Amino acid sequence: MIVVTGGAGFIGSAIVWKLNQLGENKIIIVDELGTDDKWKNLISLKFEDFIHKDDFISMIIDEDIPFEISAIIHMGANSSTTEKDADHLFSNNYLYTKELAEYCLEKNTRFIYASSAATYGDGSLGFDDDENKLETLRPLNMYGYSKQLFDLWAKRNGVFDKIVGLKYFNVYGPNEYHKGDMRSVVHKAFEQIRDSGKVKLFKSLNPKYKDGEQLRDFIYIKDAVDMTLFFLDKPNVNGLYNIGTGKSRTWNDLVTSIFKSLDKKVNIEYIELPEHLREKYQYFTEANINKIKKAGFNFSITRLEDGVADYVKKYLTGKQFLGS
Repeated sequence: MIVVTGGAGFIGSAIVWKLNQLGENKIIIVDELGTDDKWKNLISLKFEDFIHKDDFISMIIDEDIPFEISAIIHMGANSSTTEKDADHLFSNNYLYTKELAEYCLEKNTRFIYASSAATYGDGSLGFDDDENKLETLRPLNMYGYSKQLFDLWAKRNGVFDKIVGLKYFNVYGPNEYHKGDMRSVVHKAFEQIRDSGKVKLFKSLNPKYKDGEQLRDFIYIKDAVDMTLFFLDKPNVNGLYNIGTGKSRTWNDLVTSIFKSLDKKVNIEYIELPEHLREKYQYFTEANINKIKKAGFNFSITRLEDGVADYVKKYLTGKQFLGS
């Protein structure tokens, strides 16, 4: 049985969808559904059972699992970069992950977990997925630090030769509808363009970048899932890896792709960057993906324009879900 934590969420549900596409239905989804519409991601998926995340961690701690686990793909976390409850993030993102990792290490079970590109902080030290550089990184928010804590634990305990950590960059695509303010800019911009015919982007306060020319590594969800599942059946390929395209693109490129997908004239309004974001704003991110390529990943990666077009035309215009 493959356990996917956060399996009702954005990346988690996309992983279950892809597993289904590959003919795998022996899946346990672990999550909490709360009061948003995350449950809708589950409707078209095939899986054996759903277990609340609190019940599952109790089962892990008590070693009372009524099924055999072949792998845990741990995507469950509070991914809000603006979350202020540090104790919650420490417990939910760090301690929970540690319990799962210790269980998998003891049982010799495959363990793949989500770290985050947020661990790189302002990016001044680069974006190399080198475990030897972990101590030098300085995340800008508690979410990033909660992910960094587990990466450091894994290194300190010498287990990166047995587990896989994945640093996701800016993922966009279907099944993120429930994420509120944490949705990708593609989703937010689509709604702005649909409703008003224009989109708002933050002005640049950095003289090196013109307005809208700030750079991000945007990766389509289908590519992020392919990269994730690349590791599932490769027990000898372990360590920390970036999940991105390896090519940064501008916000202007991104929203222009949305306008073109909707056959609308490009109309961008640049607005002031809010005061509370100014010290935490990243002007450039770009995943170094040489490591995953050297590990054997050779799938083609979707071009930004093609990924946005697929998302907008196949999913956003009708609010469709993966598999629906």
